[in-house]
Amino acid sequence: QVQLQESGGGLVQPGASLRLSCAASGGTFRSLAMAWFRQAPDKERELVAAVASNNGPVNYHDSVKGRFIIAKDNAKATLDLLMRSLKPEDTAVYSCAAKATTNFGEIILNSDEYDYWGQGTQVSVSS
Repeated sequence: QVQLQESGGGLVQPGASLRLSCAASGGTFRSLAMAWFRQAPDKERELVAAVASNNGPVNYHDSVKGRFIIAKDNAKATLDLLMRSLKPEDTAVYSCAAKATTNFGEIILNSDEYDYWGQGTQVSVSS
């Protein structure tokens, strides 16, 4: 069983930066394909960024390309999301997700395929 705990959310002004972190315990971290999802009020959950278990291939939502970076640290068992140039439309609850996989280069884009989820952390971007 894998437990995930997010941290690092908060209220910031447009243009600011934030670093979200997801700490994992249990399971074998190196075998986890992982991702960050977000859900804004009255909107469906959407994929922000995903990374393969081997920390190789990554995928980003078009709206965050060039601004966000996903980073999986297999030594520390953490998944970070570095967010820059934040916009009001980035406001949402951000959650990390994980799935154990033997396909180490696989990126998983569908939220239904993830087995483990954190509780989420609120990110609010407002002036």
